[in-house]
Amino acid sequence: MCSGRKEAHVAGKKVSGGGPSRPHQGGFLRRPGASKLMVAAIAAAVVIPGVSACGSGYTTGTLNAYAPADGATFIDQVGKKCSAASNGEYNIVTHALPKAADDQRLQLARRLSGNDAGLDLMGMDVVWTAEFADAGWLEPVPNDLVSKISQESLPGPLETAEWKTDSDAGKRLYAIPTWTNTQLLWFRPDVLQKYLGKRTAPQNWDELLSDNAKILAAGGPSYIEVQGAQYEGLMVWFNSLLASAGGSVVDPDDATKITLNDTPAHRAATEKALTVMRAIATAPGRDPSLSNNKENEGRLAMEGGLSSFQINYPFVFPSMRSNAAAGDVSFFPEMAQRYGKLFADADNPPADSELGPVNQLVRTKFDFARYPAVNPGTPAKVTVGGVNLAVASTSKQKALAFKAAQCLTNTDAQKVYSISGGTPPTISSIYEDADFKQTYPMGDDIKAQLEADASANRPASPVYQAISTLLVAKLSPPGGLDPKSGVDVLAEQVRKAIDGEGLIP
Repeated sequence: MCSGRKEAHVAGKKVSGGGPSRPHQGGFLRRPGASKLMVAAIAAAVVIPGVSACGSGYTTGTLNAYAPADGATFIDQVGKKCSAASNGEYNIVTHALPKAADDQRLQLARRLSGNDAGLDLMGMDVVWTAEFADAGWLEPVPNDLVSKISQESLPGPLETAEWKTDSDAGKRLYAIPTWTNTQLLWFRPDVLQKYLGKRTAPQNWDELLSDNAKILAAGGPSYIEVQGAQYEGLMVWFNSLLASAGGSVVDPDDATKITLNDTPAHRAATEKALTVMRAIATAPGRDPSLSNNKENEGRLAMEGGLSSFQINYPFVFPSMRSNAAAGDVSFFPEMAQRYGKLFADADNPPADSELGPVNQLVRTKFDFARYPAVNPGTPAKVTVGGVNLAVASTSKQKALAFKAAQCLTNTDAQKVYSISGGTPPTISSIYEDADFKQTYPMGDDIKAQLEADASANRPASPVYQAISTLLVAKLSPPGGLDPKSGVDVLAEQVRKAIDGEGLIP
């Protein structure tokens, strides 16, 4: 049965600071510095209908698109343009799903299991592909589109949309990559210069710990911010460390095969990941709230001058820029002095063309680098987040839905999602776009981490939700981990998830 609850989401509500509600989706934030025209359009009082009770009927030509709450405004904006360009062939109606990713998944599952013919398009968290495809809820992407999507998409995001069901001869594309996300290392170059005589970030976790200890000993800010709370962010951290160490939770080609401890090399990789987690969580001068911290807590600690290093998503850069310009970052008075007036009117932010020198100044006090390696000399593999767009198998207008899906995910659409919405694109060519480069000074590093040799995906499994829930319960708190015995403890939890046992820790 589907929920009869209705929700309304007002488009254009301003958000300052906070990160994604579910980190891997890549929550949308209105970017300070978005074009004035775009901000005016977004700020209009548009109400996007929320999720209502399931229905079995549909209207020919009307395509219902269900989008994550954080991105629904931008899906709606692009959907209206696509509908107009179709010359009456279709009309996309956007519905906002609940804010929390687990609630989004539940709402979609209820509609799909109820065979809702009014569900055509859905924005899906990248970790749902296997579950939804195995349930028969996703229409495979037509072969004539697969080639185009495969050629233009970055490898990391593309892999999240692929799966092989029991009836498939091989892996197939079950959704279209729409937006993505990846974490970077954010650091204080001025602190490094003052206490270490350098301005370059550490390249691996051991070097990071060493640099931080020296800064602490000299009286500098000592927090290393990561996502240590018992939630999906902890799973993301563990997965990135595990993949960087050469391991994985399950076999990429056999989701029933656990690879945390099946070979000496895999066991060593899992132990190494747990060792790094414990070392960060127990480091001298650590954040005492680390085991409760999510993305926003890390952002606030760095803006508050308490940390020299932070693992987080790109949303922290525009947050630092706007908050420092407002005079809310005590160690960065130069921003308020030079650019306070430029950012004074939140409803009339600076144009993209004005951000170049602003970003350069930000980077003198708040800079970025690629994710730290686990093994020195071997680049890290960083967990991919984001949202994919899929056509529901319950739709009575699948061919039309795929036409609309192409428009909702093409280059023009993804420029809106990235430049105005604040989440990185999955299409490789956009990273060379002049407007994008103004908005994303860290774009080259983001793109590099989405390539095949530097990206990692969480376990592709129909029972991923259970795997994640059970693992984070054992990974928390990270300061209490026993790396040696913890390997088998984690493997046991994954076995329980695969076998359908003990789903509530």
